[in-house]
Amino acid sequence: MSYAKSKFRHPNLEVNDIGLTYRDYEGVVSTLCAGCGHDSISASIIHACAELSIPPHKIAKMSGIGCSSKAPNYFLNRSHGFNSVHGRMPSVTTGANLANKDLCYLAMSGDGDTASIGLGQFAHVIRRRLDMVYLVANNGVYGLTKGQLAATSDKGAKNKAGEISPFNEIDLCVMALQLGASFVARCFSGDRKQLVSILKAAICHQGFAFIDIISPCVTFNNQANSKRSYDYVQQHVSTGAVSDFVPVKDEISCDLPSGNYHDICLHDGSLIRLYKVAKDYRSDDKLHAVNMIEAHKAKQQILTGLFYVNPAIDTYHEVNQTSDTPLNQLREDALCPGQRVLKSINGSFR
Repeated sequence: MSYAKSKFRHPNLEVNDIGLTYRDYEGVVSTLCAGCGHDSISASIIHACAELSIPPHKIAKMSGIGCSSKAPNYFLNRSHGFNSVHGRMPSVTTGANLANKDLCYLAMSGDGDTASIGLGQFAHVIRRRLDMVYLVANNGVYGLTKGQLAATSDKGAKNKAGEISPFNEIDLCVMALQLGASFVARCFSGDRKQLVSILKAAICHQGFAFIDIISPCVTFNNQANSKRSYDYVQQHVSTGAVSDFVPVKDEISCDLPSGNYHDICLHDGSLIRLYKVAKDYRSDDKLHAVNMIEAHKAKQQILTGLFYVNPAIDTYHEVNQTSDTPLNQLREDALCPGQRVLKSINGSFR
């Protein structure tokens, strides 16, 4: 069964600087599970882009494969979009960025698309400093293929089928910091106030911006020993009651005071502990950011907020001295100058 989104618009909806409302940044009706954290991410992206008054046609949505990569269909339906091969979104985005660097590239990926099959491409797009916003909807499982453990699952995590992870998780924020990302943050999908503000900062940042978003999978990751969703209250009954049935749930939300951790009760009675970066936190010290992430991890806490930003770093186009005019706007005689110029180039290598 499919559902059509209502075209009704309240006449008093607030408009942004270019005369659009947040409804103009929406997509089609979501087909994800009711209560999925990815829908909260989509809503935050809609509000962030609307508040920034970005013309939708100036945005390119990029994605790979997975539940997370379905999400771009649910926001910015007036924008450009490309749904690529599994794990290959970074290379497609690189090609698109080279062709037209005037667009804002907003990439949506997941823990499998980035931390498993796409890990190599993720590493190289960071070190190449591509100007883009890279979002990972991180739920610790492969929800599209029935809940296998992802590489971001913590050691000892148990999936729906009872499989236990014997390996330490890949911390994508730490990896992004080590590889040279100039903007690194972690958010919780239910904290819209924090997520929208960090999304706006990432979009405005010139360079590679990475946001790891803890996004609970309400169907396949409600185990008590998972840092994505702790099932303390209903650990003896939730398997039978929740395993094959996902009831309609309210959106998870919270508003954390800076510098304090907070336990949030999720839909199934489980808990996730968040720690938001304090106001006096230094976001220009990469080593300090890594140490803070690891210190909170040792205390079984998930640190959120903006970890690191470096607005002065050169981007891919600056490093490679590319044309000021986007390649897709150059004339044929500039792109293919002819045999005379080719001979001159070849002669310079002799």
